[in-house]
Amino acid sequence: MLEVKKMNIREVCKKYKLPQEIAQILEQDGIKELFPPQKSALKAGVLNGRNLVLSLPTAAGKTLVAELCMLKSILNDRQCRCLYVVPLRALASEKYEDLKNKYEKLAIKIGISTGDFDTNSEALAKYQILVATSEKVDSLLRFRARWLTDFLKVLVLDEIHLLGDESRGPTLEILTARIKQLNPNVQILGLSATIHNASEIAKWLKAELVVSSWRPVPLKEGIMHNDRVTFSDGKVKFIPKEASEDLTNLVINILKDNGQVLVFVNSRRSTQAAALLLSKQIVKFLSAGEKKELDLISKEISGSQEESTKISYKLSELIKMGVAFHHAGLLYRQRKFVEDNFKNNLIKIICSTPTLAAGVNLPARCVILRDIKRYEAGLGSSFIPTFEYKQCAGRAGRPKYDKFGEAVLIAKTASEMKMLFCRYINAEPEPIISKLNNESALRFHILSSIASGYVYDTKGIFNFLSHTFLSFQKRTQNLIEIVTEVLEFLEKENLVERQGFRFFATTFGSCVSRLYIDPLSGIIIRNGLNKSKVNNLTSSLCFLQLICNCPDMGLLAVNKKDRAWLEEFIACNSQYLLIPPDDIAQHEDYLKYFAEIKTAAMLESWIREEKEDLICDNFGIGPGDIRRHIETAKWLLYSSSVIGELFHKKDLVFQLEALRKRVVYGIKEELLELVSLKGIGRVRARNLFRKGYKKISDLKFASVGDLAKINQIGEKIAKNILEQISLRGFKKGFRVKS
Repeated sequence: MLEVKKMNIREVCKKYKLPQEIAQILEQDGIKELFPPQKSALKAGVLNGRNLVLSLPTAAGKTLVAELCMLKSILNDRQCRCLYVVPLRALASEKYEDLKNKYEKLAIKIGISTGDFDTNSEALAKYQILVATSEKVDSLLRFRARWLTDFLKVLVLDEIHLLGDESRGPTLEILTARIKQLNPNVQILGLSATIHNASEIAKWLKAELVVSSWRPVPLKEGIMHNDRVTFSDGKVKFIPKEASEDLTNLVINILKDNGQVLVFVNSRRSTQAAALLLSKQIVKFLSAGEKKELDLISKEISGSQEESTKISYKLSELIKMGVAFHHAGLLYRQRKFVEDNFKNNLIKIICSTPTLAAGVNLPARCVILRDIKRYEAGLGSSFIPTFEYKQCAGRAGRPKYDKFGEAVLIAKTASEMKMLFCRYINAEPEPIISKLNNESALRFHILSSIASGYVYDTKGIFNFLSHTFLSFQKRTQNLIEIVTEVLEFLEKENLVERQGFRFFATTFGSCVSRLYIDPLSGIIIRNGLNKSKVNNLTSSLCFLQLICNCPDMGLLAVNKKDRAWLEEFIACNSQYLLIPPDDIAQHEDYLKYFAEIKTAAMLESWIREEKEDLICDNFGIGPGDIRRHIETAKWLLYSSSVIGELFHKKDLVFQLEALRKRVVYGIKEELLELVSLKGIGRVRARNLFRKGYKKISDLKFASVGDLAKINQIGEKIAKNILEQISLRGFKKGFRVKS
């Protein structure tokens, strides 16, 4: 690492001609002096406009470097724009709130955008710093949002190691290459935890490289076996035996020293089981005041009765004892609640799947990886990657609270302990490899390049691809063959048309690109709507099966116990299925077909108003899974209605729009009018309907007292309902009365 003299934040502002108000803001945030890697970044010229890849452990100060670059650019030129790209919506929200709270007082406009992929979003041009997901930035580039490139001064790529991710990597790579090509002068900052081939990424970006293992809180990595933890430096820590399980003994040891613990396990079920196991021992470490506060917040975690499920009840009961579980099956609101109260040191332990390590900034005194294997479809039980271990271990050590952090693996035998040291603690993380070299990713991005007018022929396509990390890594042996096959496929399916050596997007192709769906999804929807029209298949299940056949729809896992009821479900509903089970051409195999049917059946249960808890039990999922599938289904049904409109299927469009609204609210068709009232969801609408208020017009003679008596309504919501009706003109000279 480059050696630099100590420099406090006021000296930084003075040297780089930044207002001292920035120093005051950062000092209020606890930042008074730069960390060594941050000083190295400045020495490398990052505040003079040089590109930089910053590969540092968690909490070593990557974000501050990016913030200073953005602030310097904006304060030098108020017309310039900065883009902060993150992989997840949760990270976008966290970063947006942080930037907004700190820097809006400098009259800097800060915005966030994570959805609505079919809009140009010109309103976003007013923001000088925009926090956005990779997918949103890619969709804006498809609309040729000139403000995004012409005025872009700084591009921050947070978690740049996700270039190697199968699902998110290609989009991150494409948007980076596109912006590099359109605006060669933009300053690019790539931020990442320690990665093996950071120098390769830096060379691709023509960037300086700062790599450091320095941490504000030193990390001790070790393995527990036979009541002791052996650390990588040879030191041994004895763990008193107070329970029968190593995990519990280790956690008790940390809590006795006023620490907090993150426990990573391999499945959702394990998070709940581990949290329950630990809760029996942990409650005794809580003060009377903490118990009182935890009792209060446990009542909030389950949410309203509309959201109350068994999983939320289990979570709320555990929170009373200072323990929580965390996984993607929880609602976003519940996960955020757990995270916030862990940061507040009320929740002492979180048992989680590894998704938490990549999702939020959540340090703990000790990180315990109980499981180093997990089940993967088609592979069985497999070791987790070294990089994933490093991500989890990097959460150990709370700045301002801990003198050190501990990351501990648990071994059952001495032989396993040696293996774990070799495979994880003493190993380098896997190198980042481009995942753009597959037909699905190229099909998606080649169509968008043609539809957006960035390329017109194969020469233009290969010229653009030369800017990608894929090309830099020279992983292009079969690229000509794949690109040729993609172009032939797009032309055959009427997504593009050829004129001589040039390609142009058809109206259909432009529509699919704008909708931000896989071209294959667009084709499946177009063909499915044609089949629906011809065969007069217009049931909700028919259309739900159609969107579940699209590659954009994530599918529910199918277990052995699912086979029997799925076969019965298919037999009972065969007349409503757009794709019958004997039509092999429409699906790869029966396992995938069963997964499509199971997912469609889950969505069908949702719009039949089955209780959320029952859906979770029947389909082996959590409330968070239901919400994610609703979001995807909503977009695919919207896309279906747009494609239907394009091909003049107006009668189907009407049904698709009604179905989309039903999916959003989880209701039968008879409640569509009632849920248009603000504050009225599936449960309240059904309660109103049962009391005879079947349409909005039925409410015009109701009083606040009448409505307040209805379950889940109450006086406040009753007044709100009647005020809305008044504004809609149902009641002339209306007055709210009780």
